[in-house]
Order: sequence, then C-alpha cells, then structure tokens
Amino acid sequence: MDFNNLHLEQIQFLEGILFEGLGRELRVDNYQFLSGGDINTALRIDTDEGFFFVKWNESADDEMFACEAKGLQLLKQSESVRVPEVISWGRKAGKVYLLLEYIGNTRPNPVYWEKFAAGLAAIHACSTADFGLPYDNYIGSLRQTNTSTVNGIRFFIENRLKVQAGLAFYNGELPKALHEKFFSLYEKLPELLPAGKPALLHGDLWSGNVLTDERGEACLIDPAVYYGLREADVAYTKLFGGFSDLFYDAYHEAYPLVPGFEQRVEIYNLYPLLVHLNLFGSGYLPGIERVLKKYA
Repeated sequence: MDFNNLHLEQIQFLEGILFEGLGRELRVDNYQFLSGGDINTALRIDTDEGFFFVKWNESADDEMFACEAKGLQLLKQSESVRVPEVISWGRKAGKVYLLLEYIGNTRPNPVYWEKFAAGLAAIHACSTADFGLPYDNYIGSLRQTNTSTVNGIRFFIENRLKVQAGLAFYNGELPKALHEKFFSLYEKLPELLPAGKPALLHGDLWSGNVLTDERGEACLIDPAVYYGLREADVAYTKLFGGFSDLFYDAYHEAYPLVPGFEQRVEIYNLYPLLVHLNLFGSGYLPGIERVLKKYA
C-alpha cells in the first residue's frame, strides 16, 4: 500500500467536499480520525480556516446522511439545545458523507445538566398533528419507519417494535418463541404506557451522542428524529449507564412525566435493544428476553 498516495487522495477528497460545501477553496493541513463510531468513518479536518467534522460510509444509502442533516436542522429549529451546523452532504469518490461544524469535547460547566434537561424538555414540547415524520430515516445504518399515526402507542408498536422484532426474527437473531412473545406484549401496551401528544425526539439519545461544547454546554449529535412518545427519549438515556440525577430532576421539574415512569423505562428500551441486536448481534438478546418475561 502506498501511504503517500493514500494520504494525497484523502486530502483531495476533503478539499473537494469543503469546496462543494462552502463554495471556496480551503487548504487541508491535516486530519485526525476520531473514535466512537461503530458504523461510519469520522474525522476532524484541520484547515487554514479552522476545524471541520466529516463522516462517511462507503456502503450506505445515499439518503442516510441527507436524513441525518434534516434531523439536525429540525432539532436546531427548537433553539433549545445546540446541534452542529450542517454544511453539506452528498456522495464523492465512492463515499456518502456528511460535513458539519466541528464541536470540540470539553468539560461541563456547573449548570450543564440542568440546562441540558431544560433544553431537552423544550425540544419535547415541540409537537405536530401526528406521530412519525413525513419521511423514513435511519437509526444507525438501519432504516427507521416513520409512517404517520394518530396514536402514539400504536406508532411505537407498528413502526418501532414490530419492524425491528420482525427483522431480527427474519435474520435469525430473535428466536421464534421470543418473537411470539412480542405479540402478547403488543396487546398489553395500551394498558402499560400512557398516551401523550406527539413530541419531537432526538431518537438515539445516549451519552455517546451528547458532546460538551466550548462553553461547557450540551451539544446533540447523531439524531434519529421523529415525533413520538417523549418518555421513549428519556428512557433511552438510561440504557447505557444513564445521565446524572441532576438531569432527571431538572427534566421532571421542567416537564413532569406521568407517575410510574421508572417502571416503563425497560419497555421503551426494547426498541434500542432490538436495534442493537440487529446491528451487533446476540449480546443484546438476554436484555430483551428479560423484559418480555416480565411483561409479555
């Protein structure tokens, strides 16, 4: 492998997408690959005008990053929690890419959690007539179905659990007995989950998708947005370690949840567990089985 040629091709690719996105030539001085992504390649671009962020995928659908860009812009409209500025997206040199403002990860300020929680509550207060979105998008590399539905619990069943459970069963990741248990759960969910109005959700809200910007405030990245039951977003934050208690206290103060939320968390988190089962395999099956055993 000729690393000099590979480096030159990388520079040409980066300078090309910067020119297409900004409409002017920038000199790329260096680039740094970033960790944390399981699906896409991500790096920081060092230029004569500062830093930029790009991620790409050589096997993804062309529309994957277009959907992510629209999701970032939708969250930005709430003016509640910072999201990176979208510069451009497209396909170049065999790569589907998304070019964004670069956000450096720093230390939280003293009111980080409280301000973040209030901001997320404000995002969740953004509503619309139906659950879903006018278009499908992606969670990770998986297509996320957003067919409009007037009932939030029905939306959660039909467009979240049924789709991912069906995919896992089809691919041999979910045993038939567990797949059948999901149908028992679907019948019980209207009694287990509270109804609510459609809320704008980040959709993939865990700690890895929250940065701390130069002001020490939260910045949301990698969304899988839709209008859904807001408890699903808050529940997702608890799946991989959870946030500070300060966050949950402040969220409840800003936008109180229906009593009993803690008992519903694991039901909502069946969706991200199924997503992870489909993306990464059987390590996520025991968590799914435990919840089904309890509720189905």
